[in-house]
Amino acid sequence: MNPSIALVVEDDPRIRRFVRSALESEGWQVAESTGVADALQQAAARRPSLVMLDLGLPDGDGIQFVHNFRTWSQAPVIVLSARSDESGKVAALDAGADDYLTKPFGAAEMLARVRVHVRRLEQVSRESTPQLVLGAIHIDFVNRRVTRDGVELHLTPIEYRLLSVLAANLGRVMTQRQLLHEVWGAAYVDRVHYLRVHMSNLRHKLEEDPAQPRHLLTETAVGYRLVP
Repeated sequence: MNPSIALVVEDDPRIRRFVRSALESEGWQVAESTGVADALQQAAARRPSLVMLDLGLPDGDGIQFVHNFRTWSQAPVIVLSARSDESGKVAALDAGADDYLTKPFGAAEMLARVRVHVRRLEQVSRESTPQLVLGAIHIDFVNRRVTRDGVELHLTPIEYRLLSVLAANLGRVMTQRQLLHEVWGAAYVDRVHYLRVHMSNLRHKLEEDPAQPRHLLTETAVGYRLVP
């Protein structure tokens, strides 16, 4: 995988130029594609370390690309989605995409998302860290201890498991189905109320202001993400 190549898969030339210009401003080499078939060929040939992917492409659904790409690459895939395409975003994330941006979006937000996912991939490629610090929150994975401002928090096994899954995917949007499957098991993927209750409890224990969380963020109708 070449760490400097980004593949932009987008059939709208204005958005493609905008994304290309923003990425090049941070030193990326950018390859472009306008369809699923060509994108898969370019990905195989260029081995990009980042993919910016529109879902509505002339020759197919961008989710087809995600399914194929995930069979051989863990490079971040950020979906570029239409505002009304909530189900498409969820399907893409369930298929293995890492994040999404709703059109229209700004260059600053896009580049910030890119940096988060590139750092996450670099962390995964190294040995897993035994601890994670998120502001005042400290997670010690070796001893299964979580503290805030030095005070130990008493999490239930489910709360700790939920936090651990989110921490392992730091910055990445995790869909409700993904979290339910990882924490409770395949038989519970439709029990969304389980997730809401435990996320609320976790926020009350971790966040300074649970009503305005800084770390445990909700992606409306999609899922959750843990951010630094």
